[in-house]
This record gives sequence, C-alpha cells and structure tokens, in this order.
Amino acid sequence: MINEFKAFIAKGNVVDLAVGIIIGAAFTAIVNSLVADLINPIIGVITGGIDFSNLFINLGSTEYTSLAAAREAGAPVFAYGSFITAVINFMIIAWVVFLLVKAVNKLKDATARKEAAEAAAAPAGPSELDVLLEIRDALKR
Repeated sequence: MINEFKAFIAKGNVVDLAVGIIIGAAFTAIVNSLVADLINPIIGVITGGIDFSNLFINLGSTEYTSLAAAREAGAPVFAYGSFITAVINFMIIAWVVFLLVKAVNKLKDATARKEAAEAAAAPAGPSELDVLLEIRDALKR
C-alpha cells in the first residue's frame, strides 16, 4: 500500500497539479493587488468615486442608513450594490488576466519562432538512410 502511495505521489500529473495550485495562489495575490491598488483607484478617479457597494433595498420595516448598519442589525436586505461591485471587479480581473496570458503567449511564440529558426539554420546531420548505407558498405569490406 505504501509503495502504491509513493507511485501515486511520484506521478508527474500530481506534482504538476500541486505546483499549479501553488503558483495559482501566488498569481491570484498579484492580480488582486494590481486590480485593487493600481486599476481601481484610476477607475475611481475617472468615475468620480462612485461606490456601488452600499446600494441595497431594505426588505424589513426598519430604516437603515447604510448596508453595514442593516447587516449589523440582522435586517433582511437585497444588497444589489455588492453584486454590481463583484461583477465589475470580476470583469477587471478577467481583463487583467487576459492581458497577462496574451503577453505570456506572445513571449512563448517568439521563443518558439527563435528556436525553430535556430533549428532550421543548424547544419543537418546524415539521415538514417545515409547511416545505414555507410554501415552496409563498411560490412561489405
């Protein structure tokens, strides 16, 4: 059983998955910081500081001045502003990830083209047929 477990852990796809999760968590922190610390302030300046997060519909009978006060009191609320904020943040994060993936793919394509050009420029060695013919001729002697 222990040998089976070692074989399972040693498989490349398990290790690759673990590395992907770890890198993904680190990448998430970078993207979240980029959006929260750099992009959202610029959007806030452009839109005049509009904040949707405090928009809500009170479903109870008592009036509340803010969403935080309503939630603290345990009042039923329809917090559509938080949803709007989450959708906007998702769209910003998706756009940033799209741009990062596009940049990485462009870099990978440039590297692949460079490697292909180097491989094409490298002198070609003898083909398999040439080697076999040389062996045949050597055996005839």
